[in-house]
Amino acid sequence: MYDYIRVASFSLGPDGHIDQWSERAEQMLGIPARYALGKDPVAAFVPSELRETGRRKVSEILDGREWTGLVPYRRNEDGPADGLAEIYVMPSRNEAGERAAVCVVVDVRALRGIETDLAASQAVFGQSPMGFTLFGTDLKLLRVNERFATVFGGPASKYRGCTPHDFLPRPEAERMTVALRRVLDTGEPVTEMQLVGAVPGEDERRRWSISLYRLHGASGRPIGVAALAADVTGRRRAEREAANARRNLALLNEAGARIGNSLDLETTARTLLDVAVPQFCDLASVDLYQGLLSGDEAPPGTSDGSAELRRVAFASAVSDAPLAGAPCCEPPDAPGPVAVGAVHRYPFNSPCAGALRTAQAQIIPGRESDDGPELGAVVHSTLAVPMVARDTVVGLVQFSRTKGSEPFGERDTALAVELAARAAVCIDNARLYRREHERALILQRSLLPPGDPEAAGLDIACRYLPGTTATEVGGDWFDVIELPGHRTALVVGDVMGRGLRAAVAMGELRTAVRTLALLDLEPAEVLSALDEIARGLGGGGDGRAKGRGPRGRSGASASAASAAESRRSARTADLSEVYLATCVYAVYDPVTRRATFANAGHLPPVLVEEGEDALLLDVPPGMPLGVGGEPFEEIEVELPDGALLALYTDGLVESREHPLDEGLQAFRRALSGADRPLEDACDHVLSALDTSHGEDDIALLMARVHGLPKDAVGDWSLAPEARSVARARELARDQLTDWGLAGLVDTTELLVSELVTNALRHGHGEIRLRLLLDRTLVCEVWDADLAQPRRRRARDTDEGGRGLQLVGLLSEGWGSRRTPRGKTVWFELALPDGESTAPDPTEALLSLF
Repeated sequence: MYDYIRVASFSLGPDGHIDQWSERAEQMLGIPARYALGKDPVAAFVPSELRETGRRKVSEILDGREWTGLVPYRRNEDGPADGLAEIYVMPSRNEAGERAAVCVVVDVRALRGIETDLAASQAVFGQSPMGFTLFGTDLKLLRVNERFATVFGGPASKYRGCTPHDFLPRPEAERMTVALRRVLDTGEPVTEMQLVGAVPGEDERRRWSISLYRLHGASGRPIGVAALAADVTGRRRAEREAANARRNLALLNEAGARIGNSLDLETTARTLLDVAVPQFCDLASVDLYQGLLSGDEAPPGTSDGSAELRRVAFASAVSDAPLAGAPCCEPPDAPGPVAVGAVHRYPFNSPCAGALRTAQAQIIPGRESDDGPELGAVVHSTLAVPMVARDTVVGLVQFSRTKGSEPFGERDTALAVELAARAAVCIDNARLYRREHERALILQRSLLPPGDPEAAGLDIACRYLPGTTATEVGGDWFDVIELPGHRTALVVGDVMGRGLRAAVAMGELRTAVRTLALLDLEPAEVLSALDEIARGLGGGGDGRAKGRGPRGRSGASASAASAAESRRSARTADLSEVYLATCVYAVYDPVTRRATFANAGHLPPVLVEEGEDALLLDVPPGMPLGVGGEPFEEIEVELPDGALLALYTDGLVESREHPLDEGLQAFRRALSGADRPLEDACDHVLSALDTSHGEDDIALLMARVHGLPKDAVGDWSLAPEARSVARARELARDQLTDWGLAGLVDTTELLVSELVTNALRHGHGEIRLRLLLDRTLVCEVWDADLAQPRRRRARDTDEGGRGLQLVGLLSEGWGSRRTPRGKTVWFELALPDGESTAPDPTEALLSLF
């Protein structure tokens, strides 16, 4: 209180003059000590008309009499009175025993200000329309106003010494206590903290907005916390209604913008729930008829709501797993809530089945007690809304709110019906699209080669990235085909166009490539044959290829023929699509370490040699497959060991964000210095390039060259004479012994004898024998004759004709292929694995008779 009332002191000596002057007196009276010490206080500071009375009182004081009174004072000599001080004088004695006095001075103006402030504070505190409370430093109530007492009942004095726990629910009281303690400790005010509680005699819960601030004494010491509380229940209700209206409009706007952007059924269902949770409800699920998902147009039981449904989507803002809803809608035999992907039925008399039968939304109250599962009791209101598309119910969406949220009303029901209707049409469209899309995907994936293809002299890594679900199935493909002589064909192609027809065309072309490759044709011949096949894929119902003129036509005649064909197609209703495709075909020989390339309008392959930058191979591009009329060229490139070869489709390097040249440059930069493992190099390329645009499928085939080592190849020339047969057996025996393949010596000697004998008997010119060791053993016999060997069935009395049958029995495979100077006959033997045994040559020979 001394800080508020401004108390100062000074003392008078035996002579009645001032001998001590406190600093507080200097501050309060405005008179410095140098002007006061040693002076007669009456003569110096008391107005002239009061000096006589003042001297008399000083004399009485020095005689030992106490005195209290109001004394006007002035700061300057001969000036008017500046203030009024209340002085309390106490007689005293000094060290010599002489009488003196100690004076205590109080500023009367401060006292009058305190009185005024107290009156004003009392008026504000008592007459405030808001609840006004004062908490002490122990967080107990010191005082409450009448408004507070009226709200909570009882006189204001009743609450002295109470804590928040005495008039608020426990959770809210704990929040209030924490806030009070924080304000008291830090001094930082809290504004508009929302508290919810019940008022005695009222059923409705009230909401208050609380503001807290710390109170300080005149010295700055915290003395408590003041709290102002305003009832904002009505304002909150109005704000909530306005917010609900804005939320509903925003939900409809968001639903129109987001739902239906995807033709994937599950994505559409999840988008509906993403829009609804948590803006509209706390958890939701979508169930669709199982028959419709399977492709049935009108599965039995949909009219009465008894058919099986599958839960395709679930979303929750309150739990990670589905919560139990209304007991009447739970499947009777279900052990718990229906999980995503589960197939179930609703009880016939349940509100959910009723909603499906009547195509009308149903409001389902939740559990009112805790008799059921603990989590299930949390849901207190559910909306079961049928999803109607084209007058057909396709499923059911359930919106649920948990305790603490408002139950669903009429406005909510109308909004839910609108959301479900928009999603139903999109889901039905997605169902129809999925039926075609899944068939195309099954076809497309079945035509791609299995993972981790193997090839002699090559390490292979491949990636296939389909476009996003928003795009249709594409026609990209790649393949790795093993050829005789441990050679390998690498193929990458792209059918122009999308959808099921493009996937079918891709499948036909891929099958044709494998067939032509196994015929061991040159790459340019393979593409020429493919061009003929591609031109036939767009043929009409009469079997003729659209846009295909007679051989030899070119220029104006070809254009005229094409125009005539187009007019004929227009006159008929057959508007079959003409398919074009690009393709690059390469054959790699691990013995010579050379690859032969042919290109049909495809992007050029990329070669990376060790220590060098990536290089686009200058392969003549040619025309796309299906155009026709132009021959294909091929080039031969030597691939040193360690080199990296990359074949790809345009989806990897081309997008709308940048031109093709920039994509190719970025691809080359990503491949340059690719000394990392091949699988890592593939991942690095995909991460370095923008492969997330989803505009087209991406196929990437990468091969690292290491060739066959010299000690894995045996190559000899034999003279066209009879003794060369024994020489061939001897060479084969010695080579297999060096390779540690003694178990294959007998079989190899027998089969080599047969092939060399056939070359002597039916061929001419020098004979060449070659053995290749990799994952299998391959034997090749070359001669200069073009006639291909043909296996025939010998009669029991025939002395010959069983050689090729014996080769077929004892080998894993055999065949022949043309060469520029004749032909090559080959057979292949599996290497011993320690588990299976090779066929016995003796048994095989006896089986021929």
